[in-house]
Amino acid sequence: MKIYSWNVNGIRAVQKKGFVEWVQSEEPDILCIQETKANVEQLEDTLIHIKGYYSYFHSAKRKGYSGVAVYTKEKPKFVHEKIGIDKFDEEGRILILEYECFTLLNIYFPNGQKDDERLSYKLEFYDFILEYCEKLKKQGKKLVICGDYNTAHKDIDLKNPKANEDRSGFLPIERAWIDKFISYGYIDTFRYIYPETIKYSWWSYRFNARKNNAGWRIDYHFVSDNLINKVKDAQILNEVEGSDHCPVTIDLDL
Repeated sequence: MKIYSWNVNGIRAVQKKGFVEWVQSEEPDILCIQETKANVEQLEDTLIHIKGYYSYFHSAKRKGYSGVAVYTKEKPKFVHEKIGIDKFDEEGRILILEYECFTLLNIYFPNGQKDDERLSYKLEFYDFILEYCEKLKKQGKKLVICGDYNTAHKDIDLKNPKANEDRSGFLPIERAWIDKFISYGYIDTFRYIYPETIKYSWWSYRFNARKNNAGWRIDYHFVSDNLINKVKDAQILNEVEGSDHCPVTIDLDL
């Protein structure tokens, strides 16, 4: 089973760049997207109903902001879009799909660059997600937690670590949370399979960053440790354009 994750930076914008055709060509079993920036009523039917897929959307209360969606070939047993905290739920940052063999969390983690208040919000969101995942795992669930985490973990995960060590997205406190997440038994699949490979999943639109490959790896598929033996591969599809992010993938042997 191939699971893709992609921050599209506006689903209507990426639609104009061949998104539907790309999905039909690539044929992921599940495609999680973040930052849709749209409510369902704003989308064309051809985008909502891609042939061969069920689709689910969770939009932010604020229009043109945040939002996540999932396209899936297999209909899930249950779909949840709320985690019970209004200030998180109203930003449209999560979709949870329960399948027979695993539970999928598609998450658009907050960006903390605006100010200290948003950084605090981001860190509170992080802690709540860890707590939520722990509850699921204690129920015997096997978890795939994918999406835009908005933090690069190690120096290897961004082009210019020294220049960005005081910037949200690479702050010690943010990176420490990823260490904490890992310590609870959640595994960064790409780094697990490719411990020394340098690849990025996001590039600024400024300074020809993508052309110069001055990027950050901030999009992940983490899995709970009770699922890692099913992970066959993980990839970062640098060649796919249309957004300031590129898709990241895992292949599960289920």
